[in-house]
Amino acid sequence: MIEQLLTQDNPYRLEKERKASILLQELNQLTYFHSENCHPYQQILYKTNTDRSASILEEVPFLPVQLFKMLPLYSIPQEEHFKVLTSSGTTGQQVSQIYIDRTTAQLQSRALNVIVRDFLGTQRLPMIIIDTDIMKNRTKFSARTAGTIGFSQFGRNHMYLFDSEMNINWEQLGLFLQRHEGQPKLLFGFTFIIWEYLLQASRRSGKRIDLSGSVLIHGGGWKKLQEQAVDNGTFKRLLYEHFGISRIYNYYGMVEQVGSIFMECDEGYLHTPDFADVLIRNPETLKPVSFGETGLIQVLSVLPKSYPGHSLLTEDVGVMVGEDNCTCGRRGKYFHVHGRIPKAEPRGCSDTFSKI
Repeated sequence: MIEQLLTQDNPYRLEKERKASILLQELNQLTYFHSENCHPYQQILYKTNTDRSASILEEVPFLPVQLFKMLPLYSIPQEEHFKVLTSSGTTGQQVSQIYIDRTTAQLQSRALNVIVRDFLGTQRLPMIIIDTDIMKNRTKFSARTAGTIGFSQFGRNHMYLFDSEMNINWEQLGLFLQRHEGQPKLLFGFTFIIWEYLLQASRRSGKRIDLSGSVLIHGGGWKKLQEQAVDNGTFKRLLYEHFGISRIYNYYGMVEQVGSIFMECDEGYLHTPDFADVLIRNPETLKPVSFGETGLIQVLSVLPKSYPGHSLLTEDVGVMVGEDNCTCGRRGKYFHVHGRIPKAEPRGCSDTFSKI
């Protein structure tokens, strides 16, 4: 069934009953597989007296994402580890380590392709990567590197915008724009890097760049912008005023479940594709909440085959807006992310593991 979902042209076509049925079957199979092949995961389910077979999506057992910072979790032999992905973090912080085999890597790449093509179409545009060239180690990737590699497949004639000191390479940029004059461009980068090292640096220099007709995809790093009172609307407005970019797509995703990204439509909502879903839970009771209520975001995905990351409770707060009726025409749930919760005492499965 996953093969069918990843080969269709429209990854937002399933009605909710059909989608829920497919996801439940696939997720139950993953819960069983990981519990048989990942001993810590098996112990967590046992200690929490959790049934491996859920009757509805809300009952699929979840792990808090911070567990991946506490211990290695994988369901494949070590010799099958193809890549190790690490989450972003400042110096001294613990980072998640996600163990990927070739099958999972291929599924994640195909999922990303079918999602992004729904927004961009099939044409590959000249591409500006709003970063420095950080792709050195090809077996151990940070979230930043993995994201850059993943989105690079949608462009051509790639140019890295910054030098090794994160300064705009104005000379190379001028040559790139001259070479592709009159053509739309694809830009990709991480939100805070775009804000601080492109937009603010360009404003300080007094130089303006005409990127009208281009498309920008960005994600991550909202926490630092929120500290500066910069919201999504302000971010888009200033990028349009300074560079003429009108097509700007934010996405929500995480290295612990890479591949299942949630893209923002033209109406400003994040959308769940057919092979992934989102639930919102009360932060105190962890019970599912209704549409319109704010709570912790749980992400579900059928892609993680090599590690038990198919059902994760994030540290992000959001609200579910609706399902199957967004005016952009895409089916599936659509939602907003409000930000990260303050650091709190571990609860639930995380607390249980600390006692094992």
